[in-house]
Amino acid sequence: MTLDQLRVFIAVAENLHFTRAAEALYITQPAVSAAIQSLEEEYAVKLFHRIGRHIEITEAGKLLQMEAQEILKQVTLTERNLRELNDLQRGKLNLGASLTIGNYWLPEKISSFQRRYPGIAVNCTLANAETICAGTATGVFDLGLVEGEVQASLKASLEEEVVASDRLLIVVGKSHPWFKLGEVRLSELTQTGWVMRESGSGTQQRFDQALQNWGIDLSQLNVISVLNSGEMVKAVVENGVGATAISDLMVQKELCLSTLRSLKIIDNRNGSPTPTEITRPFLKLKHRQRFQSRLSIAFEQMLTSVETLKV
Repeated sequence: MTLDQLRVFIAVAENLHFTRAAEALYITQPAVSAAIQSLEEEYAVKLFHRIGRHIEITEAGKLLQMEAQEILKQVTLTERNLRELNDLQRGKLNLGASLTIGNYWLPEKISSFQRRYPGIAVNCTLANAETICAGTATGVFDLGLVEGEVQASLKASLEEEVVASDRLLIVVGKSHPWFKLGEVRLSELTQTGWVMRESGSGTQQRFDQALQNWGIDLSQLNVISVLNSGEMVKAVVENGVGATAISDLMVQKELCLSTLRSLKIIDNRNGSPTPTEITRPFLKLKHRQRFQSRLSIAFEQMLTSVETLKV
């Protein structure tokens, strides 16, 4: 049984006439007769009584008419829903974001997208960069947004694009000896305790890279705490325990209130002190081969246009 056969049957049932049904459907009368005959033979029932030059619907035909009307009504609804989805009138977008991006950079972008497309539901999962990369590679997320490196094992699966950037600041609380100094030399980084993020964090990945570029091994630092939340890291350091490297997006209020201080980093390795800083990109990730819906494409375009306007 096909949808075309059901449409032919409904037309005949409503018109009780093969020729008028054919005219309503813009097909030939023999095509109508063939469709009805095929249904009757397939299910060994009579759908219409042929009485002289007119027809009457049978009990089996009445049953099929009722069911066919419901089926075609549902098909029409499904087709409309698919068209609305394609026109960005409805649907669901699944995003994955690393914690700093998800808490401080992404909310404004999601709000802007939903103002433009109010019928779209946006679900966003926050986790460390490593988890978001893995989820994007396995299709859990339509798009991933991370500030860390993509694992080498996933690079073949994931397409990366830089959509923004931020800086990592080295910050300390009021009771820390460095608070009044305003700057710290690379050679002094091993002389304090450090509060770190976990190894799967994009923040920690970038800080580890910066240390390596400065010729400092992580094992040389006195790591006094490892936490899986930037908010926890910030609170611990704000209370005077150690130093940390943290996104500038996360500490704007604390810097304004002077409960934290950002230290200028001075590279003194070559004898002439030179200011340096830690920058990192925000990456948009998508699978190279999985189908990208119009919702996903629209969100990508919105991200790019928003950042372009800001530049």
